[in-house]
Amino acid sequence: MKEKLRDYCRLLRVDNLLFIIILMWIMTYWVARSVLIKQGFIDVIPWWLWLLMTGGTALIAAGGYVINDYFDVKIDRINRPERLVVTRTISKAGAMRLFYILTGIGFVLGEISAWQVRSSSVAIIYALVPGLLWFYSASYKRMLIVGNVIVAFVTGLVPLLVALTQSAWLKQIYGADALRFVPIGQQLYQWLGGFALFAFLCTWAREMVKDLQDQNGDRELECHTMPIVWGTLATKIITTLLLLMIAGLVAWLHWGHIMPFATDWHSPATRYIVFGLYVPLACEIALLWSAKIPTDYRSAQGLMKFIMFLGTMFAFIINQ
Repeated sequence: MKEKLRDYCRLLRVDNLLFIIILMWIMTYWVARSVLIKQGFIDVIPWWLWLLMTGGTALIAAGGYVINDYFDVKIDRINRPERLVVTRTISKAGAMRLFYILTGIGFVLGEISAWQVRSSSVAIIYALVPGLLWFYSASYKRMLIVGNVIVAFVTGLVPLLVALTQSAWLKQIYGADALRFVPIGQQLYQWLGGFALFAFLCTWAREMVKDLQDQNGDRELECHTMPIVWGTLATKIITTLLLLMIAGLVAWLHWGHIMPFATDWHSPATRYIVFGLYVPLACEIALLWSAKIPTDYRSAQGLMKFIMFLGTMFAFIINQ
């Protein structure tokens, strides 16, 4: 029973789902709320709407993880046989049913949240993402660059979803005309868009590291991922450029665009960026170039997840 529970947690990527929930909470009640307060508003989305939005997002993500493992049985038998769940703990038919249940409930919750704020953009996102995750798992992930970009794009949508929902909620309360001359929408999209771009680039880099880790199984099944088509060296170079872009993005946001304050060395924001983001990014680059076997790349992939978490935690520094 304990082993079966652990397999289901592995199948659903419970740690990733928890991160999604934490990310949406921080984006809503720390970043968006901070922007609202500075503009003289107190109308952050209510808890029940946050639950609908977050529940829909987390369940659709869980369904995506299930359908990914459904299509990856052959690859996982080669790359990570000890972590194989579909066909061992749950049948392929059972996995497909679970996908439909999770995705269906997530879609309904997401569409209800979209209806509550009268946002067609939010409704389109909750309708589009399940299809993207299906086609990604079925074919796109085996294509050069396309699969990496899709996963990164879906991850980057999470902060933007908060911005869209919060902006639509304010329009419901005050009306679009009343908000026309207040820069609240622009501020929301600047801040949350910055986090979205950070999540997009981090996820893209992590997916490329994952492709380096999974070369053996991907090559056996004739996938066209970057390490297989262009080679390990080229993939490491491109991943390093992405990591440098992340560092440049952080510098641009902090020193030159939406945070032109508290930029001296003694400010908590500057010190957090240096020690909480730049140092881990440098360690990631070093780990990437020293990696030679799958377990090395697994460590590099784990560090990328931690960097994403550290970037999210920067919201607490901003709030202060």
